[in-house]
Amino acid sequence: MTPGSGDGGGEAPVPVGAGAPTGPEDVRGVPAGQTARMPRWLPRALVLALALYACFQLGEWAFHQLVGLLVNILLAFFLALAIEPAVGRMAARGMRRGPATFLVFFAVLVCGVGFVVLLGSMLAGQIVDMVENFPGYLDSLINWINQKFHTDLSRVEVQDSVLKSDWLQKYVQNSASGVLDVSTTVLGGLFRLLTIFLFSFYFAADGPRLRRALCSVLPPARQTEVLRAWEIAVDKTGGYLYSRGLMALVSGIAHFVVFEILAVPYAPALAVWVGLVSQFIPTIGTYLAGALPMLIAFTVNPWYALWVLGFVVIYQQFENYVLQPKLTAKTVDIHPAVAFGSVIAGTALLGAVGALIAIPAVATLQAFLGAYVKRYDVTDDPRVHGHRRYGEAVVARLQKALQHKKEAGAKE
Repeated sequence: MTPGSGDGGGEAPVPVGAGAPTGPEDVRGVPAGQTARMPRWLPRALVLALALYACFQLGEWAFHQLVGLLVNILLAFFLALAIEPAVGRMAARGMRRGPATFLVFFAVLVCGVGFVVLLGSMLAGQIVDMVENFPGYLDSLINWINQKFHTDLSRVEVQDSVLKSDWLQKYVQNSASGVLDVSTTVLGGLFRLLTIFLFSFYFAADGPRLRRALCSVLPPARQTEVLRAWEIAVDKTGGYLYSRGLMALVSGIAHFVVFEILAVPYAPALAVWVGLVSQFIPTIGTYLAGALPMLIAFTVNPWYALWVLGFVVIYQQFENYVLQPKLTAKTVDIHPAVAFGSVIAGTALLGAVGALIAIPAVATLQAFLGAYVKRYDVTDDPRVHGHRRYGEAVVARLQKALQHKKEAGAKE
């Protein structure tokens, strides 16, 4: 039986030239003996993708290498904004900005070095006194323990057990091996401080030139916005430093009174230490500020150190929940909750530097964006004033009181 015959069980042959393939083909529809060509755009797309990936990797590596420098420049910029009012006043009186900036930095440097030298000499003298009186403190502590717990301890046994302990020997070994690391850290910190002061000096001395250079690449409308943002940043940064200085003054006076009552030596210097360190060193400043007075108070009476610790803790709570929110919100014009949240966010992003510049940065951004937010008159609904709607009579009475208040204001 030939194909196509029978009862229709086969397929009829297709004539040549009627659209049928003339030879065998593979499953892709390509004639046998020929290979599929690569699209012309594919090699260029692959090269472009690889180039973009390489640029991304290079940019990420460069950013991680320069992140320390960028943070220093950011901190220097805010420092230049902080001293801009003083430099501007001197420049308005006829002094050149370069010498004016130098005088401001020189005054800050003299105050800082004098404060460090004063505290260093005080601390060295107190450490010498503490080392000389340490056996007496140890005897007093051992006698108290023997009386309270009916033990039979002696200073010689305690000293031998401490000197022969494994943890002390390991600590001495680690301290000896870590001297180089400490020296490297100190030198790195000094270099970073010098970098910050150098950039801040240029930002403050060449402030007008920097603003002109920035405005020269912007259209006139954008120039006005940039200059306005710059002035807002100067005002907010100065206000933030003013609030910190005011809190440092209040803290110093309060701690000075306590130190005088306890007859702690060097009470004025310790009060200045607590005020400055607790306010201008974020996160750990409070602990550093309270540690030194406790150490000095311990040389007078070990129990005085506990009194100092208790006052430091109580005053810190008063400052965090009462004093700081009010002063910070007034000087930089942001809500206390926003100020607290901005410090947390700044610490998470940039550490101590972020905590230091978070509040003035957020205040500047809020004041700048506030000019572009359209505001409307608030309705006289009683719920706006915190009154819940318990009945129509209450609503009518409140609305009537608001109407009388508005009429009285119009008559005045």
